[in-house]
Amino acid sequence: MKTLTLTGVAWLTLSGAALAGTCPAATVADMAGVARGAFPQVYELAEYQSLGNCTMEFSENPAIGDLNARIRGNGALPALADRLPSEPLILTPYDSVGKYGGTFDALSNATESGTSDFMSVRHVNLVRYSDDLTTIVPNVAKSWKWNDDFTQLTFNLRKGHKWSNGDPFTAEDVKFWYDNLATDTNVREKPKDYVLVAGEKIDVVVIDPQTVQFNLPSPKPGLLSHFANHYAQAFQPKKFLGQFHPSIDANADANAKALGFENGYDAIKAYYGNSDWMDTPTPMLAKPGLVAGLPADTVPTLESHIIISETTEGRHLVANPYFFQVDTAGNQLPYINEQDELFVGESEVRLLKLVNSEVDYKSQALNLDYAPLLMENQEKGNFTVDLKPEVAFGVFAFNVNSENPEKRKVFGDVKFRQAMSVAMNRDEINEVVYFGLGKPAAYVAFSPSPSFVTEEMDTYMTGFDAAKANALLDEIGMVDIDGDGMRELPNGETIVLNLQVATQGIAIKLVELVGQNWKDVGINNTVKEVTTDEFRSAQSSNKLDVMMYAKGQPLAVVLGNAEVFQPPFDNYFNVRNGILWAEYIDQKGASGVKPPEYVYEMMADIDAFQGAVAGSDESNAIGARLVENMAKSLLFIGTVKAVAPIYHSNKLKNFTEFKTQSYAYYRAYPYRPTQWYLDE
Repeated sequence: MKTLTLTGVAWLTLSGAALAGTCPAATVADMAGVARGAFPQVYELAEYQSLGNCTMEFSENPAIGDLNARIRGNGALPALADRLPSEPLILTPYDSVGKYGGTFDALSNATESGTSDFMSVRHVNLVRYSDDLTTIVPNVAKSWKWNDDFTQLTFNLRKGHKWSNGDPFTAEDVKFWYDNLATDTNVREKPKDYVLVAGEKIDVVVIDPQTVQFNLPSPKPGLLSHFANHYAQAFQPKKFLGQFHPSIDANADANAKALGFENGYDAIKAYYGNSDWMDTPTPMLAKPGLVAGLPADTVPTLESHIIISETTEGRHLVANPYFFQVDTAGNQLPYINEQDELFVGESEVRLLKLVNSEVDYKSQALNLDYAPLLMENQEKGNFTVDLKPEVAFGVFAFNVNSENPEKRKVFGDVKFRQAMSVAMNRDEINEVVYFGLGKPAAYVAFSPSPSFVTEEMDTYMTGFDAAKANALLDEIGMVDIDGDGMRELPNGETIVLNLQVATQGIAIKLVELVGQNWKDVGINNTVKEVTTDEFRSAQSSNKLDVMMYAKGQPLAVVLGNAEVFQPPFDNYFNVRNGILWAEYIDQKGASGVKPPEYVYEMMADIDAFQGAVAGSDESNAIGARLVENMAKSLLFIGTVKAVAPIYHSNKLKNFTEFKTQSYAYYRAYPYRPTQWYLDE
């Protein structure tokens, strides 16, 4: 192999014959005569060389050796040819081939709060949605194939792909993730819905090191869509984590005890966390006394960057020296050397840091009421704020399983929920909170609404009608007994709703307006801001009267993830309802509260919906039933769908406009952040 230096960058040739720049450095802005391949903006190596009539040469970040030295557990860095797969994924930069260097500054609320927008910057999965949000394209997987009835999905992986520590990545790592982590009840007490098909496990089969097959118990065409948009990665390093797993290594417990853990599963949970989020604390934070004995700070990754340090103040990451993507000029991605994530719990401080240009990109937890101040400071701060449609929007959920039996009777009466919905003045909310840029909407689970959602369901019980609200409340026996203008419960007890607001998920101004609307019809309440963790903990403990947060999923997500139609109708990180219904179903009636019949109808329908082909008459008919049950139940009362800010520094290049400001499609993931670079 020959190495030569050109303008400070080491250029390597695999053959030792050709010079750098043989292939055209195409960009989305200027394709340099290279035709589009099978998928938008990405190519396989052989495909690009054929279309460009060229031989690609590969180059590396000149600082990559120094960065690798900061990853504890990594050995000396081999040559680039031994780090890239033989079939790297080629990404077409948006505007220009980037330059290496710099530190990307990110801002999160806390260790596991307000982090998904930053995680999405380094995220990878088997496949990905392109930035058109409709086309699924290759990523970790080179290709895939369904059988005729959508019961078998086969992925082809990249030969020579490696984890961030240099270990081979193979189909065994996919099977290990599924069999020994995602569905192992010693690691996960209950498998997540998205790793099941109608509640049943998948049989994951290794065909060869580069081929893995998912054999489904029944059709689920949306499984591919799940892998394209979800944070949960369909692989984990068997060699690294397997040393602690009793099913993989007979010495697992001993290996773990040597590092100070109780047993192998304890070590796995410390590294992999008690959830499959990428932001769970690493052992160096969870077990600081053991740092010297641990083989690495965190689990090896396929992501663009890997965590090298973590405190209660934030995390620091460096570029993955074995990353599998290159640009059209053959430069190994990512361009950005380091990432720094700062935890700031106070929304006012986060806003000040944005105004002061201390952040390179932010979208999560940016409510529209931040927009005027941010937009006013754009030019001075050298940043840009785009207002884009939200997918999830603010909803309110009355706790139908309240621990207070009198409240449970009231909250469980759909007439009460109807009253609370029509008591909301959504037109006023739109003007005051959303500057007139929104539209009143019911919660139908799907967002945006597919064709099978009728206008009637989209706007169900969203018209402001205080007289109707008062009449419904009178009808269920909630009247003002003591003459103070506020209604009591039917048994005469005083009721004051405690509206606990986590501003990461909903604007406090929205909650205050809704609270006033409810007071206007005699339902007393108080508004209190809490941290996201406090909200989630209280919700999980069934301690809240009313849950409120942003909610809604695009069709592409629901096709692969049924949780929004199954009690408690979402996961720990989002707004839920029917906690005791979920317990009843999980425990097969041994504990909890039996749900009403319409809940069972939704559970059966979502399984059938996921088994049908999206867009078919069968799928649309089932979807319409799901929507009607969800909308008319008013388990979640919708408010206003609007827009929200996306913030990015103008120093951040190859940044394109997003189509939506939302968690859907996993935030920045469709927009290929690995080709972002800093021009400071």
